[in-house]
Amino acid sequence: MLDAIPYPDWIRPEIVPGLPFRWYGLMYLVAFGISYLLFQYQVKRQRLDIDSDTVMSFFFWGIIGLLVGARLFATLIFDSSGEYLRKPWLIFWPFGEDFRFTGFTGMNYYGGLVGALAGCILYARVKKLDLLEWADMILAGVPLGYTFGRLGNFINAELYGRITTAPWGMFFPHARRFPASEPWVRETAEQAGMTIEPGAAMVNLPRHPTQLYEAFFEGIFLWLILWFIVRKRRPFKGFTLGAYVIGYGLVRFVLDYYRMPIRSDFVLKLSSVSNPPYQLVTLWNLSASQLFSLAMILGGLVFLLILSRRQKRRSEAEERAEQARVSMRKLRKRIQKD
Repeated sequence: MLDAIPYPDWIRPEIVPGLPFRWYGLMYLVAFGISYLLFQYQVKRQRLDIDSDTVMSFFFWGIIGLLVGARLFATLIFDSSGEYLRKPWLIFWPFGEDFRFTGFTGMNYYGGLVGALAGCILYARVKKLDLLEWADMILAGVPLGYTFGRLGNFINAELYGRITTAPWGMFFPHARRFPASEPWVRETAEQAGMTIEPGAAMVNLPRHPTQLYEAFFEGIFLWLILWFIVRKRRPFKGFTLGAYVIGYGLVRFVLDYYRMPIRSDFVLKLSSVSNPPYQLVTLWNLSASQLFSLAMILGGLVFLLILSRRQKRRSEAEERAEQARVSMRKLRKRIQKD
């Protein structure tokens, strides 16, 4: 009996076969739309005097930065083939062979985050906006939109995970096959309830559906925490921003143990145990993505520490100012009595 789950053969990347419209691109639009609506909800809820044109422009430059940063990181940092370094014009070239429209098939979250922050910071400075306030409102809703981006990855059957024998493991059609003659392949297949056909040369083993893991934990789970807990109890401006960076970094760090690393040649090896990129053998060998996640966690903690100390100094200054005003009022009353 087969314990793993076949990838649904009715799922296609194209919305309409033969036309250059893909579910992945549509999911991006849905993600941006959800983030925008949740931002506008907070504006109305708090009765802030912010016009729609400013909000649209803020989102526009943030999205431009996101797309540029995500593409640059994916092609120049996380691509180990070196093709884009040799042919940099391909970075923003959305066509494949025979000028067939393919869109941008490689995007990177970390680059998207850096690019989005850069775009938003530049626009906020030009328009003299309260960047921390705006960032808190945007990031309180972003994870829910991010859920749909990961569903787009699942529809593309990409960014799947490492090999697993768990009953919810899935056979992805484009995953790497392994020689049926290898003992570990036969052992894994047996544990997964697979039967290798006689004479089969290569075997497709079940993988973790990490796109769905990420859609839930980086999306829905993180959004619930930020929206219903952090947003309502933030002690100072910028707290939601810091909480998002730390929360995403933590979740992504853990999930990357199950996800196939984008670059197997760029890892921090803390163990002498062999750790093939398609198998989880040890927890001590970290992928490039996990290093970025650790940087996010550390950066978020330092960011919150700086804001906390600034808020403490501000509160102390306000308290001293209030005490000075009280003392001044008492002095005036004594003078009037005299």
